[in-house]
Amino acid sequence: MKEDLKIGVLSIQGDIEENILSCRAALNESGVTGEVVKVKNYEEILDVDGLIIPGGESTVISILMSLNQSNWELLNQRIVEGLPVLATCAGMILLANRVQDKTIGETKQKLLKNLDITVERNAFGRQHESFETDLNIPMIGEKPFKAVFIRGPVVKEAGKDVKTIAKYNNKIVAVQQNNIIGTSFHPELTEDNRIHVYFIKSILKNKEKLNENKVK
Repeated sequence: MKEDLKIGVLSIQGDIEENILSCRAALNESGVTGEVVKVKNYEEILDVDGLIIPGGESTVISILMSLNQSNWELLNQRIVEGLPVLATCAGMILLANRVQDKTIGETKQKLLKNLDITVERNAFGRQHESFETDLNIPMIGEKPFKAVFIRGPVVKEAGKDVKTIAKYNNKIVAVQQNNIIGTSFHPELTEDNRIHVYFIKSILKNKEKLNENKVK
């Protein structure tokens, strides 16, 4: 399959380079031509076919994005309009409707609220309690996915349009709602690129849909 894509990685803070490398590898594995670019400003947000919001510090990303209100509003608008998004760890927190913290309770951080979930930050503990585990994620195949959890959140509540795609110890750790994929773990920190490959497939489907609408 050949298709020119431009995939952005929100480059405010977090696992930026790791996601760029994983996404490039996934493009190669998928036989899809395209480029992976860093996204920071208004014009760059307008110009991508899909966007990765990486893991990192959700509060820091939120504050820095909020410094430019037009960027914040455009990002929200593009997601509402159907821009495919892969949001990992802090990225998923940023997209949630409501956020709680295991220690301090409900947080006051600014959220995009594109994903109909309530999350609990640091649900598995702090940095020194990071761990890896095998997850069953049927949408990417039968082989277990080795997931890396670093101060990962869990989904406490999910709306009716949110599909659970992975659980760990009966806790929801990956979801999909229409054009958004959210994970509690860091798929960019493993050599298994299947999450990113799945994301690329969702971008291709969206681009095909947009092209069909243009023809109509």
